[in-house]
Amino acid sequence: MFSWLGAHDRGKKDPEVFQTVTDGLKKLYKSKLLPLEEHYRFHEFHSPALDDADFDNKPMLLLVGQYSTGKTTFIRYLLEQDFPGMRIGPEPTTDCFIAVMNGDVEGVIPGNALVVDPKKPFRKLNAFGNAFLNRFMCAQLPNPVLESISIIDTPGILSGEKQRISRDNRKLFEAEEQDLFKDIQSLPRNAALRKLNDLIKRARLAKVHAYIISALRKEMPAVFGKDSKKKELINSLGDIYARIEREHQISPGDFPNTKKMQDLLQGQDFAKFQPLKLKLLETVDDMLGNDIAQLMTLVRQEETQRPVQIVKGGAFEGTINGPFGHGYGEGAGEGIDDLEWVVIRDKPSYDEIFYTLSPINGKVTGANAKKEMVKSKLPNTVLGKIWKLADIDKDGMLDDEEFALANHLIKVKLEGHELPSEIPQHLIPPSKRKLAE
Repeated sequence: MFSWLGAHDRGKKDPEVFQTVTDGLKKLYKSKLLPLEEHYRFHEFHSPALDDADFDNKPMLLLVGQYSTGKTTFIRYLLEQDFPGMRIGPEPTTDCFIAVMNGDVEGVIPGNALVVDPKKPFRKLNAFGNAFLNRFMCAQLPNPVLESISIIDTPGILSGEKQRISRDNRKLFEAEEQDLFKDIQSLPRNAALRKLNDLIKRARLAKVHAYIISALRKEMPAVFGKDSKKKELINSLGDIYARIEREHQISPGDFPNTKKMQDLLQGQDFAKFQPLKLKLLETVDDMLGNDIAQLMTLVRQEETQRPVQIVKGGAFEGTINGPFGHGYGEGAGEGIDDLEWVVIRDKPSYDEIFYTLSPINGKVTGANAKKEMVKSKLPNTVLGKIWKLADIDKDGMLDDEEFALANHLIKVKLEGHELPSEIPQHLIPPSKRKLAE
């Protein structure tokens, strides 16, 4: 009845059906990728097997840097409260790794207890033993910021002499600070997509690893000369990579680092490696070719159906708008709360220039104004925008107030601030505010 179907179509499976992205990631990993990883001992070479907690937990923000540079202070600033185990001082104070996470009650969970908790994504750290676990802890506390992300505080890195050069990069620093806040706030929104992307990268690496392990197994002799052959294969690993790349059309960027892989292979028994099992690889290919596409659709559906996922609370409330926002009262915003027109302060000096430009009926032409404005060495595109903002009555000429405003905007730009897209109400000359309305 279905003889018209090709063999390829008959063997093709329908994509899995998932309720959520996280549910789909867990099922795909356990049913399609994990068997390949276990068969070719992927976890001994690259990364431990993933648990449910690795898919379920919130995004993590890891702070790394020199001691006494403000890592712990930054966390307190974000949370706007202290957290258990917090220590701040001029000397190295944080001497352990602290996972700051959300919890109903404030408290500390020591490292050895933390790594056996199946609900926490730290079980793989058990392999580092007591030397690490004695300096690892979880600080739990109820905090709105921690409802969306977790934060890892780390011991300070001891390095050379600290930077002593003082430079006036405040504006750049504030711009970078705003970008950092936006990136942190967006972590929950992009969490599902990042996990999906990580699973795809892991699957590609697992496939390449399977090809490498099976190729090494195929070259091993059945009885004699195993040790010498193993050394030969390790030394020629780069050639094996090249052959696999050609035979299976794999990108060179998908292969693990050659030197690191050679070091890991030294302690392995190649005779225990598994030969190529196409069914396992085909299952992963099916996952990448079909199931992942469905999850991508589900990611977009979840993004549209859910409210915007951003970090809220703590320092993330009210950091942009109002008098405490970055840039408030600076640049084009200078004088926003003053009763007096801010340009009036420098208008006498601008008037002196204005009356040297041969004004006619109290106004200077565009040509004459240009001669003066180009002395700022700002690009013509910028000067054109300034002219458009300053020519309030749009008559193609500037009176003394408009000319003063133009010079004020030139000053704003030369000081490194951005020009407004429209002239703010407080910068409009008082005599023209009715006209602007």
